[in-house]
Parts: sequence; C-alpha cells; structure tokens
Amino acid sequence: MEQEQIISLNNVTISHEEGVVLSNVNFTMRKGEFVYLIGKSGAGKTTLLRTLYADSPLGGGSGVVCGFNLSTIKRRQIPLLRRRLGIVFQNFQLLTDRNVYDNLAFVLRSIGWKKKQLIDDRIMEVLTSVGVAEKATYMTNRLSEGERQRVGIARALVNTPDLIIADEPTGNLDPITSSEIMNLLTDINRTSGVSMLISTHDFMMIDKFPARVICCEDGSLVDPQEDN
Repeated sequence: MEQEQIISLNNVTISHEEGVVLSNVNFTMRKGEFVYLIGKSGAGKTTLLRTLYADSPLGGGSGVVCGFNLSTIKRRQIPLLRRRLGIVFQNFQLLTDRNVYDNLAFVLRSIGWKKKQLIDDRIMEVLTSVGVAEKATYMTNRLSEGERQRVGIARALVNTPDLIIADEPTGNLDPITSSEIMNLLTDINRTSGVSMLISTHDFMMIDKFPARVICCEDGSLVDPQEDN
C-alpha cells in the first residue's frame, strides 16, 4: 500500500516580498520520510519552508501539507496546521524569559492542554528523549548552543507532530555537536516515524546521514525522485 502523502506541491510558485524565488515547484513527500533541502543562500529554501507552514502565502499552483490546502487555508486554520507540525530554527528562538520546562509548557497550554500532571509527563518524556531532562529548570541562556538546539527539537516534538520542518538546525553548531543533533533527528525519524524536512548547507552531515535530497537551484526545485 502506498504511503500517505504529507506534503504535495503541484506547479507551485514560491515568493517573498521581493518577488518570485521558485517557479513550477513539484514536490511530494510521504509520511515517515526524511528529506534534505539544499541550495545556495538566497535560493529560496527558507521561503519554501515558510510557505509550508503558512507563514508566506502560496503563489500559483496547489499545495497540501498535513491535509491542509495551502491555496484555500483561512487565517483561523493556520494554528490548526501548525499543531500538526514541529518547527526547528537555526537560531533556536527559545523564550529567554522562562526556563526550559516553561518553554515547552507554553506550547502545550497554547493548544489546550490543562492538566498539570499530563503536561509534566509529556515535557519530561520529550526532554528525556533528546537528552536534556536534567536541564528542565535551567533558564535557556544558561545552556550551550547544542543544548539549546536539543530543547528546540523537544519543543518541536512536544505536540506529537506529523512533520518536523528544520531550517539549518546545525547552522550555528560545531561539527561534533552538529553530528549529535543530526543523529538525534535521524533517530527520532526512525523510531517514531515523524517525517523530517531538513534545510541544510552541511554536506558532511548529508554524507554521514544519507537520505533523499532536493535542491533549490536557478529558480527551480530540483527533485531527482520526481524526475525519475
């Protein structure tokens, strides 16, 4: 039986405020896949990712992410789409005025979790899974960059997403820490089945943790799988 599609883009135009960056984008990603998105700076990687989580509007064509039609999605539906997603940022984007636990609790409370014991259990489960359970009470500015990214991944996992979108998750990290983070992401994909779309410049990590690769190049999305 064919796996369910988690992303489907057909003849899509990807734009930002300065104009079109990608045209005639065709891309299908199946549930449980691990996919790298590569390309030079300015080639459209981040804009493409922002379009997938409805932070940038879809141009021409049609697109579906986690069952949501990006062509017709209403503003009130965007939070529902994002509940199906986990987003990991290069610069972490943790809330600096609260500790690690409260960064994750903020996410759960925002989607309607109310029972403290359930919140506690879920937070400690994901912090343990990414190896930073002992840092739960630390303010985020006390963490190393690698620990901050692990917390960022925990935050992306806490609402049990179908798809994690990561924009240069190792971009600010040293090679050893980058390898640890990529090992963590591939392990999460393998053990939990969460789909992963990872934007990266780090070709050493792609060699070390091989998976399907798509490329933003010359205004197009080059996808060998779609071409075959």
